Order: sequence, then structure tokens, then C-alpha cells
Amino acid sequence: MSSDLDRLVPYQPLDLQEPAALVSAIRQRRGGELINLDRMLLHSTPFATGWNAFLGEVRANLELDFKLRELAMCGVAVINQADYEFLHHAPIFIKAGGTQSQVDALRDIATNKVAPGLFSSLEEDAIELTIQMTRTIKVDPELMKRLKNNLGDQQLVELVGVIATYNMVSRFLVALDVTPDHD
Repeated sequence: MSSDLDRLVPYQPLDLQEPAALVSAIRQRRGGELINLDRMLLHSTPFATGWNAFLGEVRANLELDFKLRELAMCGVAVINQADYEFLHHAPIFIKAGGTQSQVDALRDIATNKVAPGLFSSLEEDAIELTIQMTRTIKVDPELMKRLKNNLGDQQLVELVGVIATYNMVSRFLVALDVTPDHD
């Protein structure tokens, strides 16, 4: 494992204090700490400010079912090989009602179809949407119709938004080689 000195872009220090209002807002959203993603974002105050506000809304204020949100986040992470993202969201997916068997299946969605019966039909459609949006961007209209019928307009927009957002997150993490946080 390489040290922070070997990184192309080093993390900001864990005890970073400035810009004070922004660092405080991020710490508040994170329960008092900065994670490596934050420490990388804090190289750009405008980016960190916007990211914190936007992701705070996505994580806390959507009508979309919490489990479905985390399912999409985990799926994007796997497809884009963003281990950091998966490690952060798989436990939250389980807390939201997912199972370890589902987490294990999600680890393989980039290469295998999900075993029938492991997820609800709505969850299977959400996984398929995640795969299509992440790999090819274009989405099968029949899939979108099924999702609209099950979710309605607002929650469909939110699901698409979550998938798009976490594609952004995963691309940032992978490009800058953001590594898992250490205790």
C-alpha cells in the first residue's frame, strides 16, 4: 500500500479546519468526521460546497425508497469498479432491508444476471436501469414504462437521478484513486 505522499493528489489532512464553515458542514453531515472522499473534494472549495449540499439532499430528502436508493448506489459502484463506494453503501443497503445474499449478488451484476427470486420485480427493474444507464446511457422504453407504473413520476425521476449522481461519484473516486478509509 502506498503512502499519501505517493498519491498524485494527496488527501487533505484529517484535522483540516479551513474553510471553517464548509469543513464544519461536511463534518456535521458525516457525523463528525471527514472521509477520504471529503478530503479529496476539499481541494476545491466550490466543488466541495456544491457536492456536500447536493449529496446531502440525495442521501436524506428523497421520496424514493431508501433500499432502492442504496441498491442503485451499490450497483453503480460495482459496474464502475468503485470499491470505495460499494464498501460505504453495502452496509447501508443491509440496514435499509437488504440481505447479505443480495449484497453478494450485487457484487456480480457487472458480469452475471441476478438470480431469479432474490430481488423483487421492482428491484430487478431498478438493477436493470442501473446497468443500462451506467453502461450504455440509453434505457429501454419498456423498462422505463414499468418503472413509471411502479414508482410514479417523482420517484422515477429520483431513481434516475440517484443512478446519474452515483455514476458521477464513482467516476470521481476511481479517477482520483480514492481509497477506503482507515480506522
